[in-house]
Amino acid sequence: MVESVRRQRRPWQVDLIDLDEVLEPIDPLYRASGIHAKSIYNWALCNGLTFASAPWLVCLHAWIRATHLPTVCLLRKRWRASRPDLVLSVIPHYNRALYESLQFEHRGTPFVTLLTDLADYPPRFWFEPQDQHFICGTPEAAEQAAALCSPNSLIWRVSGMVLHPSFHDNWRLDRAKERRRIGLDPHLPTGLALFGGYGSSRMLEIARRLADSRVQMIYICGRNAKLAERLRSLRLPYPAVVQEFTDQVPYFMALSDFFIGKPGPGSVSEALAMGLPVIVEANYNTMVHERFNARWIRRKQVGMVIRSFRDLPAAVNELLTPAVYRETRRRIAGIRNTAANEVLDVLHSIVAEAQAEVLEPPAGFEPATR
Repeated sequence: MVESVRRQRRPWQVDLIDLDEVLEPIDPLYRASGIHAKSIYNWALCNGLTFASAPWLVCLHAWIRATHLPTVCLLRKRWRASRPDLVLSVIPHYNRALYESLQFEHRGTPFVTLLTDLADYPPRFWFEPQDQHFICGTPEAAEQAAALCSPNSLIWRVSGMVLHPSFHDNWRLDRAKERRRIGLDPHLPTGLALFGGYGSSRMLEIARRLADSRVQMIYICGRNAKLAERLRSLRLPYPAVVQEFTDQVPYFMALSDFFIGKPGPGSVSEALAMGLPVIVEANYNTMVHERFNARWIRRKQVGMVIRSFRDLPAAVNELLTPAVYRETRRRIAGIRNTAANEVLDVLHSIVAEAQAEVLEPPAGFEPATR
């Protein structure tokens, strides 16, 4: 988002807020160990321990409800120190506290929630029954917003997930030359495995499962140096590149023919923007808020959804069948995602309207106080 603002030369000052840092005074885990809760989340992703996401989410929401009042108070201090023209939330769970604290300190300042999921997982995941703006990247999310939000909410539809603009750049590469340069065969079908910024131990299983497939792989391990080391130690019978953290994911996708990973909205949308068919695993281990994404992939027919990576070799062979691959790429080409530009236009419209007219706080609004 910030890079899109820079590229479009929007005359905006953008301040980024890490909510984990704001809430450190009331975070018992951080106070006891210096570790943020998101570190536990990333650890679970790294180790493939996401089977308990539903009960974990229930506990998280209970904690958020119990700490709502002190959360609002901490956020009020943050807003008191600044006078934003607009606040944009790209996180779930905390939108009630963000909205109430903002309205208490700066009534009428627009509050906007930008969904970074293809759909909501109610209750109180993304949508709250409060008078605010919601930006949705799919028709399903917009329909949920209309059903779950306040009648006075404004719902904006954009064409997909907001991606870094580099995924929309025109990547005209000499793929054969670039594949040779990084140690790959210029002619073998090339897959890319990606499980977010911290990788996943599931990539070790993927590497082994593909031993008898006529493909080569790029494994992006993110900030998981231990995983990268373990992958490099495998004696794989096919060419493979193991890459740790990089800001050149679009480059590696431009060298690839298909994507393997979990059904995360970001990585799947990035792959599709680069024209890559996707293969994702969806089962009891899939996080509950990402299960819709697997159904979306099936419905759009932009890749394969498998129950287990045991089925990966067969899925790869089917996907790379010329007729299947050609038709899948054709459907992907029909998806036009320009949300990065659309969202900036939406935000400009919201700020312009707010500045032209002082908005009254919602009727009956009673902000939390300590």
